[in-house]
Amino acid sequence: MSRSHGRVPYGWVIIGAGMLLSCFSMGSVFSLAVFLQPLTDDTGWSRSGVSTAMTIAFLAMGVSAFGWGILSDRWGTRGVVLSGSVILGAGLVLASRATSLLEFQLLYGLVIGVAVGAFYAPLMAVATAWFEKNRSLAVALVSAGMGMAPLTVAPFARWLITTYEWRPAMMVIGIVAWVLMIPAALLIRRAPVVIPAPTPPRGVATPIASVAPAPRMTAAEALRTPQFAALALAHFACCAAHSGPIFHMVTYAIGCGIPAMAAVSVYSVAGLSGLGGRLLLGVASDRLGAKPVLAVGLAVQALAAGAYVFVGQLGEFYALAVVFGIAYGGVMPLYAILARDYFGPHIMGTTFGAISMAASLGMAFGPWAGGYVFDAYASYSLLYIGSFAVGLAAVAVALTFKPVPAAAKLRAAAKA
Repeated sequence: MSRSHGRVPYGWVIIGAGMLLSCFSMGSVFSLAVFLQPLTDDTGWSRSGVSTAMTIAFLAMGVSAFGWGILSDRWGTRGVVLSGSVILGAGLVLASRATSLLEFQLLYGLVIGVAVGAFYAPLMAVATAWFEKNRSLAVALVSAGMGMAPLTVAPFARWLITTYEWRPAMMVIGIVAWVLMIPAALLIRRAPVVIPAPTPPRGVATPIASVAPAPRMTAAEALRTPQFAALALAHFACCAAHSGPIFHMVTYAIGCGIPAMAAVSVYSVAGLSGLGGRLLLGVASDRLGAKPVLAVGLAVQALAAGAYVFVGQLGEFYALAVVFGIAYGGVMPLYAILARDYFGPHIMGTTFGAISMAASLGMAFGPWAGGYVFDAYASYSLLYIGSFAVGLAAVAVALTFKPVPAAAKLRAAAKA
């Protein structure tokens, strides 16, 4: 159902706008990793205190996503992403003028976190609505926008900091957010309504699938299953394992003697590898199944996180960033595949929304833990050792997931 607007298939305009919105929104919140050292050096605020702003942002993103989802059903996606764009720019501009740590934590963490929660789920929903064919490609492209953030916003932020210092740099990023994102948000529109096919008259044969549909699970039933608990806990532990190393990657590299711009390039390499990992592990899951690929990816992620203890040279950072990026980027879509396969598409929003909430809690934990560890011990070693342990726990939990075989579902449907 890719409808046309003039001579341009407008569904692809939606995808382009969605990629820009997801890229700059996620890039803006993650740019705090680039600001961390110059900000703490200038203000004297602790790394754990500044990192707490990131923790608050992840919590706000997770909670606000539910509210933005409800509003997107009422207003449409355009109103939601337009509001998020305006709030995001305002939060960055105001955070650049913060005079106390608490003020910065509230502005960067709460305001920007709420704003960024307005993008991912609504954009995914509108992308799928515009396409019948190439739907998976459309969703993957919007998701890839977020993976492009380390390649674009992070180097831009580092250049601004080097040229103008951190406060003007953060203000400029907020203004650029308005300039780029508000016009892109205005391009978003509802997909044309498709009139359903008429019901066949009585006496006309219908496909056998409509006579014996697969059993449908309610959302309440799904949230009480061991499978939901396994996916939610695995996603929580997965994100808790990689969020700290990702957030403190630039600062750790600088502390090892890597020049600031080169340290940011390591972060960008990890982001680029994450894009490749999504494709690589996605293809592998089609052939081997999502569960074994998820388990292997989580194991590689755990080993890579622990290996940061042993690196110190730029070449070593690049090599590890490739492995780590492929692992953490590649496993992220697999949770959605498992949730859809087990619970079905009719409650995908509810079940995967709840699983994503658990993931947000895990993402919130890592940045704060890394800052706390560094402030207490003047070293990131315990962060990486802890990430390795939590990553192994994610593998163990993922292995407990036991989906109902498709054949069993079909037999149950035939007996119904």
